[in-house]
Amino acid sequence: MQNVKKDEARDQKHDELAESLNDLFSSVATMIKSELQGTNNHLELVEKMNAKVAEEYKGFGDLASGLRVFVEQLKCKSGSFNEYVEQIDAIEKQVTEFEAVVSMLDKYVALLESKVQSDYQTKSPSS
Repeated sequence: MQNVKKDEARDQKHDELAESLNDLFSSVATMIKSELQGTNNHLELVEKMNAKVAEEYKGFGDLASGLRVFVEQLKCKSGSFNEYVEQIDAIEKQVTEFEAVVSMLDKYVALLESKVQSDYQTKSPSS
């Protein structure tokens, strides 16, 4: 009888140990499932973010393409202005040369005026 009680106690301890281990494994499995689900959720979020970023970059590509066309049009327009810029530069050079000639003429006229006044003053008292 004592052997039977020992066997029953051993079986009861064995059942408690098996039940505890079963609970432990179930808890670990639940924890691992939760961790995997969290990782899966993160990966889904990253995937959605990548899709959104790809969509944004596609929009930037379209914008850059439009800007390139606009710059090419401006380049063509500015090319036609180069002829006018060259003409303006030539006119500016001629004006500068003309100003130099006018300045020399002004000095010459001032010198002539001075001589005429000098001659007039010299002839005036002897009259």
